[in-house]
Amino acid sequence: MKTHLFSLVILFISLAQGLNPKCDTQDHGSNLQVFHIYSPCSPFKPSKPLSWEEDVLQMQAKDQARVQYLSSLVAKKSVVPIASGRQIVQSPTYIVRAKIGTPPQTMLMAMDTSNDAAWIPCTGCLGCSSTVFDNTKSTTFKTLDCQAAQCKQVPNPSCGGSACIFNMTYGGSSVAANLSQDTITLATDPVPSYTFGCLQKTTGNSVPPQGLLGLGRGPLSLLSQTQNLYQSTFSYCLPSFRSANFSGSLRLGPVGQPLRIKYTPLLKSPRRPSLYFVNLMGIRVGRKIVDIPPSALAFDPTTGAGTIIDSGTVFTRLVAPAYVAVRDEFRRRVKVANVTSLGGFDTCYTVPIVAPTITLMFAGMNVTLPQDNLLIHSTAGSITCLAMASAPDNVNSVLNVIANMQQQNHRILFDVPNSRLGVARELCT
Repeated sequence: MKTHLFSLVILFISLAQGLNPKCDTQDHGSNLQVFHIYSPCSPFKPSKPLSWEEDVLQMQAKDQARVQYLSSLVAKKSVVPIASGRQIVQSPTYIVRAKIGTPPQTMLMAMDTSNDAAWIPCTGCLGCSSTVFDNTKSTTFKTLDCQAAQCKQVPNPSCGGSACIFNMTYGGSSVAANLSQDTITLATDPVPSYTFGCLQKTTGNSVPPQGLLGLGRGPLSLLSQTQNLYQSTFSYCLPSFRSANFSGSLRLGPVGQPLRIKYTPLLKSPRRPSLYFVNLMGIRVGRKIVDIPPSALAFDPTTGAGTIIDSGTVFTRLVAPAYVAVRDEFRRRVKVANVTSLGGFDTCYTVPIVAPTITLMFAGMNVTLPQDNLLIHSTAGSITCLAMASAPDNVNSVLNVIANMQQQNHRILFDVPNSRLGVARELCT
């Protein structure tokens, strides 16, 4: 079986650094660029630069919305996030340039490890952005009817004429789409007859403007639809916020994956089988394993409780009993009396600190996080915060989310056929 490997260059640009990479580099060969949504290369960045504090507060607000959304998935109920006077854009953190149709039309689609189906705004969509896929100009586009097998794999399917229509919520938005097929091309590899939702209507402001590419493990995800190409295997390494060039990589397929890597089993919850659950058994601060009630970390398929790895959340969220135990031991070891807060971060300091490591203890492996994965600093260095927070307490608060800041400078390998998640330290800056 032929296996393809994509090396996707990630440009992880911090607004505070103000870097300006070349944005017009074309994809070629097996290289596909991936942009951070706040990158100068992204059309979705804020119209005017934010201060460091505003940037952090906006990421926190977005994270709060995303964690509420993820919690609502395992609770199997919809939650519309509420933010006080702050627009929530519930887009995942990275966008990828994909080509859709024949002849190809370029769309900047958001990648999301916690969702399955792809969807793209199409001509005539109500509430969509100004950039849409003109399906009328593609000679390979077709709409699937209600008899298609894929129609049984989408949420809330219905028949509009002969077309299979589905409706779903995403963050604080709702979408309606016609189930469709067309060729999708990533770099130079075409995937014919790729099934996706052709958006007809959206409400709310959570929908990624040019569509979404699901990297979950459900039947309509990229992994399932490209099984012959990539064998349901991918990995990524995200660079530090503070690195000079903000380059990282996402690799699709088993070729080129690290051989020296520690694994923990991937778990599957029947309440949301496409999420990547892992067994977080304990947390160590410095050398001390903190006292966390087992129920705060336990994987429970019945309630959807447990821990997921997510690429779209920026800062790790732990359920309250786990977070409070970690936070209190962190403060005790820092030994600075004056603790302040910034937005949702309740452990901030205005003097230099020496922080302990925090070790996430999974079944079969430990991942020790150094300071770069634990602390955020203001541009001037005057404020330092522990970059974790308690999960929202106003929804089904049973979900721990290991977020992308805590994953930086690690190779995270999703090996779905062998039901395992690998982690290896890798400086990908």
